[in-house]
Amino acid sequence: MNMLLEISSWILLIFGSLVLITGAVGMVRLPDFYTRLHAASVIDTLGCMLIVSGLVIQAGFTIVAIKLVLIVVFVLFTSPAAAHALAKAALHGELRPWLNKSGELKS
Repeated sequence: MNMLLEISSWILLIFGSLVLITGAVGMVRLPDFYTRLHAASVIDTLGCMLIVSGLVIQAGFTIVAIKLVLIVVFVLFTSPAAAHALAKAALHGELRPWLNKSGELKS
């Protein structure tokens, strides 16, 4: 049973790290602020949840696991709210999405 918990913990940690690396590549490759913000907020939340879930499994049922769960809850609520606030501020600041010459969204 201990080996199964260890393996599942490492799978979550590795998968979370790969998700965060994918988000970092998206931050470099995507063309404008809104798509970069989407990549950063969604991928950051998912990667953090996966990594902290792996750490909770490794910690077992201790006070450390409770603190890690509280961190996940905090990130789950604050990251999307912060991304929404940034997007709304950019829109009010008249930062428009990247468009084609014809006025349509660039694909």
